[in-house]
Amino acid sequence: MATPAPERAVLWDLDGTLIDSEEYHWQSWLEVMAAEGVTLTRERFLASFGQRNDRILADWLGPRASPERIARVADAKESAYRRLMRAGGLEWLPGVTLWTGRLRQAGWKQAIASSAPRENIEAVLDVLGAADQFDAVVSAEDVRAGKPAPDVFLAAASRLGLPSHLCVVVEDAPAGIEAARRAGMRSIGIRGAAGAGPDVAAASLADLPDGTFENMLDHNTDAEKRS
Repeated sequence: MATPAPERAVLWDLDGTLIDSEEYHWQSWLEVMAAEGVTLTRERFLASFGQRNDRILADWLGPRASPERIARVADAKESAYRRLMRAGGLEWLPGVTLWTGRLRQAGWKQAIASSAPRENIEAVLDVLGAADQFDAVVSAEDVRAGKPAPDVFLAAASRLGLPSHLCVVVEDAPAGIEAARRAGMRSIGIRGAAGAGPDVAAASLADLPDGTFENMLDHNTDAEKRS
């Protein structure tokens, strides 16, 4: 009798991986930073993608910014983001529904593991009508350190009840690829993360060949399984 395949999981980043929310984030950051008297460039904004707000604002507001100011500006930014996102709407990026559906049919567990605040994630899933499509959600509030620390992926794996070597991370930011590496997980890098050293790189999820996820875990070594 054949041995049943072990449970496996995909840990999805959200912004830039499942949805293209870049313009909403850009406009909301412009709005709140202008109110703080800070001129923000597109390049500086893009370099922050995938990081937590407290880390971003500690840089943008400078070393004298109090924790209270950082929290206030972060809250204002996320409120503006949700307002813009709900007004403008969202769509899944190419290949998302294909792969999430295919993996679900194959018995893979799926979680969102994001540096975004939980309220943002819930708003996105609400707008897309996808609140019941993931087995777990891990947000910025659930971990002490954001990417490139591995905390968010390790927390997601723990909630799914699976070890690191049975999880595949999908990311669009270099910080997320580094976080996956530190977590001992395989990674797929798309868009901006394709050149950050992931195990598999592609321009988009729609470009991944059949069997990509299965092949990544089938290639795990015995040493990895013991880690």
